[in-house]
Formats: sequence, structure tokens, C-alpha cells
Amino acid sequence: MSMKKSSPVSRSGRFASGPGADVAEFTESISFDWRLWRHDIMGSIAHATMLQKIGVLTKAELQAITKSLEEIGQEIHDGKFEWKPELEDVHMNIEAELTKRVPTGAKLHTARSRNDQVALDMRLWLRDEIVELAGELRGLQGALVGLADKNAEVVIPGYTHLQRAQPVYFAHHLLAYVEMVERDHQRLTDAFQRVNVCPLGSGAIAGSTLPLDREFVAEQLGFVDAKGKPVVTQNSMDGVSDRDFAIEFCSVAALAAVHLSRLAEDVILWASSEFNFIKIADAYTTGSSLMPQKKNPDVAELTRGKTGRVVGNLMALLTLLKGLPMTYNRDLQEDKERLFDTAVTIRGCVRLMGAMLENTSVNTKNCAAAASDPALLATDLADYLVRKGIPFRQAHHVVGAVVALAEKEGKALNQLTLEQLKALDKTFGNDALGVFDLKKAMAQRNLIGAPGTKEVARQLGRWKKILKG
Repeated sequence: MSMKKSSPVSRSGRFASGPGADVAEFTESISFDWRLWRHDIMGSIAHATMLQKIGVLTKAELQAITKSLEEIGQEIHDGKFEWKPELEDVHMNIEAELTKRVPTGAKLHTARSRNDQVALDMRLWLRDEIVELAGELRGLQGALVGLADKNAEVVIPGYTHLQRAQPVYFAHHLLAYVEMVERDHQRLTDAFQRVNVCPLGSGAIAGSTLPLDREFVAEQLGFVDAKGKPVVTQNSMDGVSDRDFAIEFCSVAALAAVHLSRLAEDVILWASSEFNFIKIADAYTTGSSLMPQKKNPDVAELTRGKTGRVVGNLMALLTLLKGLPMTYNRDLQEDKERLFDTAVTIRGCVRLMGAMLENTSVNTKNCAAAASDPALLATDLADYLVRKGIPFRQAHHVVGAVVALAEKEGKALNQLTLEQLKALDKTFGNDALGVFDLKKAMAQRNLIGAPGTKEVARQLGRWKKILKG
């Protein structure tokens, strides 16, 4: 973008001349806030409609302003609009063009400041982003449930400390992420109500002496509660300086990104040669410029990496606000790039992770081989003793001795004889070695939320119903 002398449209009569070229370049925001154009036009049309309602504009003036704004919007949409950095931001670019086409457009800024205008535009923009992201989170859940459902009978080792712990259904592991994403979805939809508040009418700081109908504007723009009642900010100073809604969204996004990063880490491990539990479709992997055999899980790795920028954006916004006095300060211009980047990044990660999972297959033989490790059922053997009346701590100690004996003998736990078990504790009966029947073991895990055969099937059914509805 080339820099030109500042237009008088964006300057008051207080100044004898415009800012220097270096200052103009330093202060412009059109290079990123152009994204708000659609919402700026929506807000302007609603504001103009209200101004006509209270007698500031005639019907003819409103019609001319509305028609011109719609034409400008179409030109922006078609890529034919020339953004001028010397006009600083999206608001002045659109208003200057409007005024050039319709002289009465100069009335549009009556009782409106760029302070409450940008607060409005950001809320309108973020409201749309939240709706889209909520749908994309549902799509990710659908991909997780779909992969789980296709592999409902696959058992893998569950891990703690990245060491084999106990057997779980592969579906149960995936459903853990479905639950995590559900909390993200709940936080996102809850945050929506605090975004969905109309600040227009707050002016620069102290509202207006004109009889504005703020609730009318709120209704025009869909700022209504569940009962259809308009929702407007209740303090003009807070209305122009509040960015809590942006921070809350970035907080929700940061936690969602952390969840995605954890999922990505599991996917990366499962796709490795050492695990070889899954195979990601070629379209969602890349090769090496040197090693022809490589197939890298780049989508998962980039998702894991992009978590850092989403978390960083949250920290940047928190730091930005921490020392600001009331009310609007130019520092707040720095909020948009962080907010825009967070929305674009988290939405991209959610979509790509979902698409990758939809194009992932499971190596059932390798999963079965890993899950057949009888050491995974050591806790079941302790539970067996508990059912025989042995206190758990004692049972835990006995099974520890069984594990030690198996290691000494160079055998798997289920290869020890009943006599060897009885030598360690006479409580072991003829049915003791039956504990190592994996299918039976999985069938017994039927507490709510456990990875048992019936319970996992129930949870899959529950989620399919939720996502369908």
C-alpha cells in the first residue's frame, strides 16, 4: 500500500495539517481491520435507520445512504474497492467513499464515534466467528465419533506416564477427546451471550444528547436475548473500552487449542513406526526432502505448534489491557490482529484435524498385539484378590510379587502356573488365570464412564444421538 497525505475526512479542524507519512504508516489499521467491512456496513445501515426514526435523516436520505453502502459492500466483496491507508481504518474508508457518493452521508456519523463503532464491529464479527467455530467443533466431534464407531471393537493399551497401564477400547480413548471438545463447545456458546451485547450509542465516552434509540439498533442487528429482548451495554465508558469479550473468546480458543495439541500428540505417536496403530491418508501427510521413505504427520504437528500462537495471543491481549485507564486508548488498536489470528488459527486447526481423522484408518492387528500384553491386566488380578477378601494394599503387594516373578522367569504374567501363583498367595484359586481373558476383562468394566464393552457402546450411541440432533 502506498502512503499519501492524510485526508481531511479523518482529521478535525483542530489540526492545521495531517500526520507525517511515517506516523500515518505507524497508526494505520486498514491492513488488518478491513475484515470488519461487512459488519461496519451492517452497523452503519442500522444506525442510519435509527437516525431516520428519530428525525435526523429523512426517508430519502436514509434510502440514498443505504443504497450507497450496499453498493460499496458489493464492490468490496467483488474485490473492486480501493482501500486507502491514509484514511487509517475500515470505518473512515467506507465513510469517506459514502460521503463522496452521497453528500448527506456526512450525517451518518451523528452521535457515533469510532470508539463505539469499532466495538460494535468487533462484536458483530466475533459473533459470526463463534457460530462458525461452534459448528466446526461439532464437525470435529463427528469425526472422532465416526472413527471410534468404525473401530468399536479395537482394544489398545491405555497409558499413564506414557507407559502401558490398562486396556481400553480405542473408541473410549477417542471419546475422551469428544468430551474435551464438548466443554470447549459449551464455553464457546456461553461466551456468545457476553459478545452479543450492543455498544452502539455509547459515543466516544459519554453517549449523546440526542434521543438515540439504542434498543432499536440492537434489535436491528440481532443483539437480543433468548426471549427476544434487546441487549445493550449499560455504561458508556465500559461500552467503548470493554474487550473482555475478545479475551474470553481467546481464552476459550487457547484451551481448545491445548486440547487439539494433546490429540495431535496421540495421533503422532499412534502413527509412528514404534506404535503403528493408525495410518493417516497421504493427503494429510508430507514427505521428506532427503529421506524418501518418510511420511510425516504434518497436520497434527502444525496443530500442536500453532497452539503456541493461540496461547500467545491470549497473553498479548491480557497484557494489552492490564494498565489501561478508562476509557478508549489507541493501544486497543492492537487487539484486532490478535483476535483475528486466534479465530483464523483455531478454526483452521479444528477443520483440518477433523478432516485428517476422517481419512485415518486403524491397524487392528498391531492394536490387538499391543493390547494382548497380559501385564495390562495386573490391576485386574489385584481386583480378583480383593473379591476374595484381601485388602487392596495387600493384594497390590502380592500382584507386585507376581510381576517380579514373571520378570525373573522371563515369562508373561499369564504364562505363570497356578502353582507359582499359589506359592505367592494361597488365595489364588483355579480361576485366577482366567483374569487374563481380555474379552472377559473388558466386559467387566461397566461403570459409568469406564471403557467396558457395553458402556463404550452406550457412550457411542449417546454421542451419535447428540451430534445428530
